[in-house]
Amino acid sequence: MGLRCSRFRVRPSSGGVPLSAPPRSPGRPERRPQPSRRASRPPVRRKRPRWAVRAVTTLSVVVLASAGIGHAVLTSLEADIARVDAFRDMKNRPRAGHGMNVLMVGTDGREKISEAERRRYRLGGAPCRCTDTIMIVHISEDRERASVVSLPRDSYAELPPHTDATTGERHAGHPIKLNAAYAEGGPQLTVRTVEHMTKVKIDHYLEVDFTSFMKTVDVLGGVKICTAQPLKDRYSGLDLPAGTHTLHGGEALQYVRARHVDGASDLGRMRRQQRFLAALIDHATSSGVLLNPMKFRDVAQAVLGSVRADKGFGTGQLLDLGRAMRNFSPSSSEFTTVPIGHMGYAVEGVGSTLKWDPVKAERLFRALRDDRPLAAARPRSTPARVVEVPPRQIHVQVENGTDTAGLGRRADAALSATGFRTTGRPVNAAERSVRRTVVAYDPRWDRSAKSLAAALPGSELRPVNGQGPLLKVIVGTNYKGVTEVRAETPRPAGESPVVRGDEVACT
Repeated sequence: MGLRCSRFRVRPSSGGVPLSAPPRSPGRPERRPQPSRRASRPPVRRKRPRWAVRAVTTLSVVVLASAGIGHAVLTSLEADIARVDAFRDMKNRPRAGHGMNVLMVGTDGREKISEAERRRYRLGGAPCRCTDTIMIVHISEDRERASVVSLPRDSYAELPPHTDATTGERHAGHPIKLNAAYAEGGPQLTVRTVEHMTKVKIDHYLEVDFTSFMKTVDVLGGVKICTAQPLKDRYSGLDLPAGTHTLHGGEALQYVRARHVDGASDLGRMRRQQRFLAALIDHATSSGVLLNPMKFRDVAQAVLGSVRADKGFGTGQLLDLGRAMRNFSPSSSEFTTVPIGHMGYAVEGVGSTLKWDPVKAERLFRALRDDRPLAAARPRSTPARVVEVPPRQIHVQVENGTDTAGLGRRADAALSATGFRTTGRPVNAAERSVRRTVVAYDPRWDRSAKSLAAALPGSELRPVNGQGPLLKVIVGTNYKGVTEVRAETPRPAGESPVVRGDEVACT
């Protein structure tokens, strides 16, 4: 059955008066409608307006529901979801905000992939009982915006007291990398840890593995990705020349798993994951998937057939997400990564971690709680000064050369937040009356010293033969803070910008 929508009122065919037409004045002849002067012009093709897409989508949902098909599809989809009790006995949870927050984690799941596919896509080794990807997906209360915040898997975290999911052994709270929370306490401990770190109440939990990811991309017919530079990673097998590519299941998996493409490691991988998710939203919303009930069913089955979700994620939530997706476009989705304050934060027994910037991270998560766009959480700042050596390659020992208690500790923290690899253990200098901040350095590391001095306005350079690669900052009374610097070649920073979907998807 075909239906056609028109924005013009239909005129009755014989003598009838439209219900909305005003009465004619007596004695006044009815004016015949004049032909439009534009009628002779050739029609102009215009981009389908947004209201038309919504109208057609809404109509299709109404038709399906009236026929009973929509309910049947939703019921079958809900039955495909494996359930997990991610919120059992949870207490002292954050206050609920506005909108809906979904914790989405990506797990290994390689045991469900054939041996041939494992070899082809470099998925060797035993599966890891941990989360490869961790994201908070926020759907705004008006269902007009999606905000995605990536949480680095190597983030420094402190687990609350818990029971080990495998052994049943009771553990006290202890430091750990965020992705290992799943191994020790499964989905429940992962949710508890994320809520504790972000103060964002998680409404629903979704767990996706490699299998469902590959199936979804294949059902969509592939997703288009563009890259300005060649991407090659011998560990994942990714090998993309510069240009635009349509990636199918296994290739897409290589793209989002690659960690050795550049020096950005996990942070670079998260940016590629965000880029891929934006491209996927663009493809799904522009290719008619959401307007085609059968195609939507196939995509949803590919996803939900290999998904685990909390018990409260059911038909109502699927409808909520469907309504939200109907209004989404790449420009209404936004992506960022939690700001990092200390790269390479060493923890005994855990290793090198990423420690969040407490002030910037709180500002970001407050925007989620208040249901505000993420860009509002990032204050405008002055452009970073360009230096020759990136801060992450510069090792620094801070000394307090003044009588001001705690000044060395503040300078150490500020340098670390800007990306410099400080020792994290500032000490008092032998001289406590230093007026001008000093950067002491071995002449063999003069380029690093100049880059460090650029971050400390008013500082002086002091060469010290034989000092070695560790640079020394002696904080003086003229210290006013640290200026952000960046290398000439873009390098990963502790804080990723907030970008909209149409800024990262191929156009």
